[in-house]
Amino acid sequence: MAVDLQRLAFQGLVTKTALNKEDVDYILSGTVIQEVRTSNIAREAAINAGFPASIGAHTVSMACISSSVAISSAAEKIMSGKASVVLAGGVETFSDTPIRLSRHLRQKLITMSKAIKKGGPIGAVRHLLKGLKMKDISLEIPAIANYTTGEVMGVSSDKLSAKFGVSRLEQDEFTVRSHSLAGKAHADGWYDGEIVPYKGSTEENGIKASSTVESVSKLKPAFVKPHGTHTAANSSYLTDGAAASLIMSEEKALELGFKPMAYIRDWSFKACDVSLRYFGVCVLVCVILLSRIV
Repeated sequence: MAVDLQRLAFQGLVTKTALNKEDVDYILSGTVIQEVRTSNIAREAAINAGFPASIGAHTVSMACISSSVAISSAAEKIMSGKASVVLAGGVETFSDTPIRLSRHLRQKLITMSKAIKKGGPIGAVRHLLKGLKMKDISLEIPAIANYTTGEVMGVSSDKLSAKFGVSRLEQDEFTVRSHSLAGKAHADGWYDGEIVPYKGSTEENGIKASSTVESVSKLKPAFVKPHGTHTAANSSYLTDGAAASLIMSEEKALELGFKPMAYIRDWSFKACDVSLRYFGVCVLVCVILLSRIV
């Protein structure tokens, strides 16, 4: 479950930094698709990671940029004097997204206990079947789509590429560059000590270091057909993962014996026409946020 991944990230951060859990003032996590049983995943992961129950925690959601929102929210808490030490994390488990029954069938099941008390098993069956149609016997599978427009991420991102004149070749070249550098970073040990082993492995899935422009250029458009530029290769990869960062005021970090790795100088979140979908904005704001960290 996603809560387990976030817990492992929190525990890994504590182990690496030798942080005293009692020194943490607040905990934040960003996520997109929430599991019903762990709606406040920051709180559940923190408790299961062994943090004191007295430490407050809440979860934020703003599509792909949710983790960055958690980081900026941590900085805001520190700047306002409400906290000095904040854990900011992010988690997603796209391999296990919640799948629901149809709304009508859910409503039937919610009132089932009353039907059983009133008419027993036979009454419950009658209650369940009354007014039920074939279309109600279906599943609601979550999609990375905008509720208002119904567009999935790939469609809106493809629109943005066309709007800003980003060619298919440029996207494919950037894709190959990303896979090559990611594979090289792992091979050169840049991630040693940064990734918490899961079942003994620190390998990331989705990285194809052997990718070439020639190989990815053969793929057909995946979203806007037949003339779109987004394919299965140059689009975002849906996977599972979690991360955690330790945010402090400089004074508190030095007091606890930590050497700051980076300073958060500024951040900005912008909105745009809903027809362009918020995923494009997420990418742009991520660049803004990271460029301000020195």
